[in-house]
Amino acid sequence: MDPVRVRLPAQGAWTTVREHLVERLSGAGPGVIEAMFEAGRIVGADGRAVAYDAPYEAGMFVWFHRDLPAEVPVPFPLEVVHRDEHLVVVDKPHFLATTPRGMHVAETALARLRRELGIPTLGAAHRLDRLTAGLVLFTVRPEERGAYQTLFRDRRVRKEYEAVAPYDPELALPLTVRSRIVKERGVPAAREVPGEPNAVTRVELAEHRADGLARYRLVPGTGQTHQLRVHMSALGVPILGDPLYPVVTGPVPPGDFRRPLQLLARELEFTDPVTGAARRFRSSRTLEAWTGATGWARQSPTDGTGTGSGTGQ
Repeated sequence: MDPVRVRLPAQGAWTTVREHLVERLSGAGPGVIEAMFEAGRIVGADGRAVAYDAPYEAGMFVWFHRDLPAEVPVPFPLEVVHRDEHLVVVDKPHFLATTPRGMHVAETALARLRRELGIPTLGAAHRLDRLTAGLVLFTVRPEERGAYQTLFRDRRVRKEYEAVAPYDPELALPLTVRSRIVKERGVPAAREVPGEPNAVTRVELAEHRADGLARYRLVPGTGQTHQLRVHMSALGVPILGDPLYPVVTGPVPPGDFRRPLQLLARELEFTDPVTGAARRFRSSRTLEAWTGATGWARQSPTDGTGTGSGTGQ
């Protein structure tokens, strides 16, 4: 993975680089930063190890690779849907994070792809929640990454999702949900608040069946954190397997891959900003609650069978 880059601030009373990093990275634990200096693992812009007693220089950049946490392997394949000189598009399984964050580093789609495809420059053009399965786009060339990221930022990618949730015969579909969603740092769940809408989702009923479940087609017009999950819960049909909506449930132990969130990023469609080609990709995955698993319709949102927290859709 890419090294961590740290810029030394313009103001401070530190006399050495080491003193600043020990204070700044105190969460690493006693003696950890000192040991990294002694091992030559903290380097400067010239690629050379920063000396243990190197004087503090405001604005200086240093780099290091952090120690990886112990991670439980996610036992599901990451399928490559498309690969060329510009793009790699994958069909991500549930429970696999898109990019390194927090306790998920090596067990992420980006880390896996860099290892398996041998492309150290690979980068994510967007993110998909760890709990959500489906299509994710990665760029091969760093100089082209901004063009693809801009597609998502400017909402020039048509995204279609599929979800399994309870069937409500009184819910008139299709409809377009508009609301204002806020997500506060440190708070697991996003929430709707009064104000100008910043989140728009088209909700359509694809089909329903006698056991009380339905399959929905969701087309987001915006990309707020947890938008699809919030909107489905607000309609009274929360997505199955959701540990946050409508009720936040406790986290499950690492390695518990039961009851994945029944949300799938089914399609991506856009005009390639580099080649000008029309691009359309479709996931071949299916949602477990719809294709054969039993008991999903009886799941209670407060029964503690959630699958952990995440970000994104």
